[in-house]
Amino acid sequence: MADLQDEPHASPVTPVGPGSLGAEDTPASLMPSALERAAALLSVHPVADGCNTLVWTLRQSPYHDIDTPDTGVDTDIPRLRAGGVGAQFWSLLVPPGKERAPRGTQAPDQVVSDTLEQIDVALALMRRYPDSLCLALNADDLADARNRGRIASFLGPVTGRTLSDSLGALRAFHALGVRILAPAGASWAVEGLTAFGHEVVKETNRLAMLLDLTGCPPAAACQLAAASKSPVIISHTAAAALNPHPDNVTDEVLLALRAANGLAMVTFDTALTGDSLHAVADHVDHVRAVAGPHCVGLGAGFGAEPGIPRPMGLTDPSGYPRLIAELLERGWPETDLALLTWGNAQRVVRDAEFTARAAQHRRTCS
Repeated sequence: MADLQDEPHASPVTPVGPGSLGAEDTPASLMPSALERAAALLSVHPVADGCNTLVWTLRQSPYHDIDTPDTGVDTDIPRLRAGGVGAQFWSLLVPPGKERAPRGTQAPDQVVSDTLEQIDVALALMRRYPDSLCLALNADDLADARNRGRIASFLGPVTGRTLSDSLGALRAFHALGVRILAPAGASWAVEGLTAFGHEVVKETNRLAMLLDLTGCPPAAACQLAAASKSPVIISHTAAAALNPHPDNVTDEVLLALRAANGLAMVTFDTALTGDSLHAVADHVDHVRAVAGPHCVGLGAGFGAEPGIPRPMGLTDPSGYPRLIAELLERGWPETDLALLTWGNAQRVVRDAEFTARAAQHRRTCS
């Protein structure tokens, strides 16, 4: 059944492209444009976006109605659909500087309380828009939501700082539907993994939860990628080789992701990528060249109120077809684009489930 669910239903949009029309016999005036080809591809292989911070925005402004276009926020259901987004990973992190106490001074219970509030807002979002959003707990849910015309909603990451010295919080978050953990800033992963850190990695593998290495120093990221038996992700980043921003991923880490079958998801943040669609495409190109076509994805980082600088042409989720069109014009094969938009994200979720099944035969809860 899982194999059947992975196959999308026939799309109402007729695929267009050289292979479908017989390009060698088609007059140039009738050849589909790159944007038309991008729309056709996204109708079959929608975007699985690795990062959206709308949960935090809605927590501060709970009266936003995302069923209609709203100039007060850059994400709503019409723009997600216009951009061909079929799955969204909803970040549950509290933005830096927004915690109820300065970072480093928070008591563990404050971090947990903030995280639980984020989860509550995310689950309320699913309940409020059941015809458009569908909570996804595994790879089959991702495919099923896509086939039913809903946007699969994957919860996470939560911060690794919630765990303190116990794995109980991790299992509780899993029971609430969370499927991603971010180690960055956690005491057990700051300067290499502690003994407890190794236990965290093993438990995330057992629970089929993904590790999101966004914000981890290169040495820690490489160690986490090597320690995990499941693929790891970096949910919103860009190439440090093109822009040495501290949040961008180095080629060393990209090679570690390649070895671990992980996934680096390129953001649409001008500070990390530059201020144009062309610059974002350069970063996607670089990640693909170093990590390989099976290890590159998209994690735009939308979900904020106006004022966050975005690359021209990629100011909200409706811009995704323009990026895909740019990559088509650069010569990307449609098979690689299908991996970029949907296939790689679905694969890392499914691989984590395979790892979990094996781990559950060998390991009991810590």
